[in-house]
Amino acid sequence: MSAKILCVVGARPNFMKIAPIMAAFRARAPQLVVKLVHTGQHYDVAMNDRFFEQLGIPTPDISLEVGSASHAVQTA
Repeated sequence: MSAKILCVVGARPNFMKIAPIMAAFRARAPQLVVKLVHTGQHYDVAMNDRFFEQLGIPTPDISLEVGSASHAVQTA
């Protein structure tokens, strides 16, 4: 049985941190099942797609599309 890892990102600081982690999983632990969840907190191309592309972060497996709202709405 292989290990399963769920990584969650949502804001720019998370993107910067997850890029080398995802690269390390791909390079050093291909037997792991790694899923990436994007909260969708930043949905603007300049704040989202561009960072994923430039940092080499894979397309998220799941996008929650939280967007902009109150903390209560985003959490729900």
